[in-house]
Amino acid sequence: MDALLLARCQFAVTTVYHFFFVPLTLGLSILVAIMETIYVKTGNEAYKRMAKFWGVLFLINFAMGVVTGIVQEFQFGMNWSEYSRFVGDIFGAPLAIEALLAFFLESTFLGVWIFGWNRLSPKMHAASMWIVAFGSNLSALWILIANSFMQQPVGYTIRNGRAEMIDFFALLKNGHVWVQFPHVFFAGICTAAFFVIGISAYHLMKKSDDRFVWQQSMKIGTIYGAIGVILVMLIGHSQAQYMMKVQPMKMAAAEALWESENPAAMSLFTIGNEKKREDVFALKVPGLLSFLAYNRFSGEVKGINQLQMEYEESHGPANYVPPVAISYWTFRIMVGAGMVMLLLIVFLLVALFRNKFDFKPIVFGVLLWAIALPYLANTTGWIFTEIARQPWAVFGVLRTEAAVSPSVSGGAVLLSLVLFTLVYGALMVADIYLLRKHALAGTAKLNFHE
Repeated sequence: MDALLLARCQFAVTTVYHFFFVPLTLGLSILVAIMETIYVKTGNEAYKRMAKFWGVLFLINFAMGVVTGIVQEFQFGMNWSEYSRFVGDIFGAPLAIEALLAFFLESTFLGVWIFGWNRLSPKMHAASMWIVAFGSNLSALWILIANSFMQQPVGYTIRNGRAEMIDFFALLKNGHVWVQFPHVFFAGICTAAFFVIGISAYHLMKKSDDRFVWQQSMKIGTIYGAIGVILVMLIGHSQAQYMMKVQPMKMAAAEALWESENPAAMSLFTIGNEKKREDVFALKVPGLLSFLAYNRFSGEVKGINQLQMEYEESHGPANYVPPVAISYWTFRIMVGAGMVMLLLIVFLLVALFRNKFDFKPIVFGVLLWAIALPYLANTTGWIFTEIARQPWAVFGVLRTEAAVSPSVSGGAVLLSLVLFTLVYGALMVADIYLLRKHALAGTAKLNFHE
């Protein structure tokens, strides 16, 4: 049994599962704060019920995110001890700040929010949720600062076979952070928006009580979703252009671009032969990839074969090509899900302009199932980000096979992988049960106001 492959599978399982909860936490915390702020401004009790209802779902999601996130910390000591030894001096700093500052900030004030109904003034109570939202997104920022070092290492030197930090502020100014964090932030907004839209659509379809709450939730979710979808796409475009500069192999793999082209065509559909590094069949739009890379229909985009030769010259003989098929299709699933979300948001904006959300049952059903779209985009986007960086754990510095724990056997990793998968499967069942139970119950049983 290959311990490296199993360790990668285990980390993928735990990371993808954890990342199911993170975007909704980021986006829904802000949305609940907005709803409660509207209640404070207007005095309309319906907005208070809205804040409580969506707040309960936020709490369930937050709890699951915490449980799964803790496991992530142990991964670095269990299966990736060489990674921790090599880069711990750098990687540990932002993670420690995230735990001591951001996580305790959001968890403390979330407790204030839960138990502060009718104990705090409305303004102070709403402020506590804004602090939760700030803390949640600050937490994501610090984690992405750590992750961005893996994508674009800065502010370090190699001493005694380890990477040591020499400039903490270089980590904060890392250009990768400031294309990655906004993309994740607005992905969280998209996730929360479609979550609210889908559940509101269900209650409108079923003609549930408290119709005003569901209509207003749908309206707020639509506006929120429009902001999220448009900005996540624009920032994603900037992020891709940045990747062309710092990780050109990642973007070449995303397009299955084997040979450099000028102008470069963008692939709509490609079936390739990874072993021979050539296309079997390809449907492409001429010049479009150059436009996406340089905002003009000309300009060279380097191909996989040319980049492989460059990396061999700079890093020595080895295979520097990531899994192309996985990179290509996860990138397209992410973009495709985003395009479908954009179409749905345009449809809902038209309905909002007409002030009419009385759709046919099939439309409500589509909006309910559309909750899955941002989750699909988030998951495939994260898989693409990590897979297409291979064979590097830290790009250009530490290869993945050098980061795994040398003393952990394949059998031990397999056992922990099976156990984690079973436990996480049970947690997923519990999470879906609780979310479904409270989502279907509506506002009738809200009672945490004492």
